[in-house]
Amino acid sequence: MTRIKLTVDGASVADDVEPRMLLVHYLREKLGKTGTVVGCDTSNCGACTVHLDGRSVKSCNVLAVQADGGEVTTIEGLARGGDLHPVQAAFRECHGLQCGFCTPGMIMQSIDLLGENPSPSEDEIRLGLEGNLCRCTGYHNIVRAVKHAAGEVTA
Repeated sequence: MTRIKLTVDGASVADDVEPRMLLVHYLREKLGKTGTVVGCDTSNCGACTVHLDGRSVKSCNVLAVQADGGEVTTIEGLARGGDLHPVQAAFRECHGLQCGFCTPGMIMQSIDLLGENPSPSEDEIRLGLEGNLCRCTGYHNIVRAVKHAAGEVTA
């Protein structure tokens, strides 16, 4: 077992974990952050995307021990005081979801994308989200949601 200390959604946590435990499993099984979805365990779908030290990562591709000392934000940590994050609100308003399975990862990746490029073109949005898969082929409304959120998100 290895002792890790990190901040998850603003709360300090310390745990003993198996050195080979993936961050996605740590978040879901140890911390109950089930909004971080296990989609493929191969980093192909992006459903498990979270922010680690302010950048999006596929948490099925990161060991929990690699996050030691870091700051993790999950989909559950975005809303503040009952108010949705602007990207969450845009996804709701533009119906940027269908079944909802990919939505947490899409939102987390969209926030990272908008942090780097606050006014992306449609092509830049599609390129920025290409590592996140929507099995329902709902990309049109996802792109609309990101365009809608553009300008409302601050880094």
